[in-house]
Amino acid sequence: MIALGLEGSANKLGVGLILHPPKGGAAHVLSNIRHTFNSPPGEGFLPKDVAKHHRSWIIRLLGQAIKEAGLRVEDIDCICYTKGPGMGAPLQSVAVAARMLALLWGKTMVGVNHCVGHIEMGREITGAQNPVVLYVSGGNTQVIAYASQRYRIFGEALDIAVGNCLDRFARTLRISNDPAPGYNIEQMAKRGMHLVDLPYAVKGMDCSFSGILASIDILAEKLEKNRDGWKDEFTDEVITKEDLCFSLQETVFAMLVEITERAMAHVGSSQVLIVGGVGSNERLQEMMGIMARDRRGSVFATDERFCIDNGIMIAHAGLLAYKTGSTTALEDSTCTQRFRTDEVFVNWR
Repeated sequence: MIALGLEGSANKLGVGLILHPPKGGAAHVLSNIRHTFNSPPGEGFLPKDVAKHHRSWIIRLLGQAIKEAGLRVEDIDCICYTKGPGMGAPLQSVAVAARMLALLWGKTMVGVNHCVGHIEMGREITGAQNPVVLYVSGGNTQVIAYASQRYRIFGEALDIAVGNCLDRFARTLRISNDPAPGYNIEQMAKRGMHLVDLPYAVKGMDCSFSGILASIDILAEKLEKNRDGWKDEFTDEVITKEDLCFSLQETVFAMLVEITERAMAHVGSSQVLIVGGVGSNERLQEMMGIMARDRRGSVFATDERFCIDNGIMIAHAGLLAYKTGSTTALEDSTCTQRFRTDEVFVNWR
């Protein structure tokens, strides 16, 4: 069976085609095309502008994906699209495109939960069996474990997501959004040497990032007023932008490692699977690996092809649902900004 996946919940528009062999076995990625809407340095992106980008690029990416896969329309069994969660206007643009293709080609539709798409693609690519999942992106921060045909949320961000925290600090520093603000923060952090004291906000199994962001924004403002650098009042070390990026990463990633370890202990798991855009951060993977090795466990993660939002993850999760008879009628092919991971009945496991 072959599925077409359309993803557009934020500023990435992805189109992917995947094949599930009839006798089982590993899925085959036939094409995985993506195009990103980037705003100028120091600015975020407005939903209406992202939606316009998706409408402008969807047909081009679709043609490119089908050509790269070497398929005909007749070969496709179902059309999968991101039902939510995400930004309203971009989600709506992709849902309209999915409906148009379903009507034009006479195909069945499958609405997919964005978070479940990340998890299932991560499991497929890495081979992780039954891991604790750390899902970290610009819009979501969740620690998840599977039980009784649902992905249960053990802990999450109480305010803004960790990716949003990093992206907004990149905006404060007026760092380029190309290829991604979080990636550019990561590269600057590699040159940081001094750890600045920041709030550490773990509350049980949950995290809070807004106070950390407010604190480091104050430090960035102080640095802006003292172009030659300023000294940390506790260590007397000269602090740079790179030090601030380093300190932010170390603090928020330590929080994520702590709550993930607690979830591993609770469910008795020795595996961690990191998914979502922030999951491609090498420092986060390194810190998680240190914790997992201390527990005689292992960490699974993918590269930016599958961590960052993409169409192939929607195609894969949608095809898993399609094979069990879960489809979406045309009149039900809506989208929603709020669609929790644990709302999905995982009838393929």
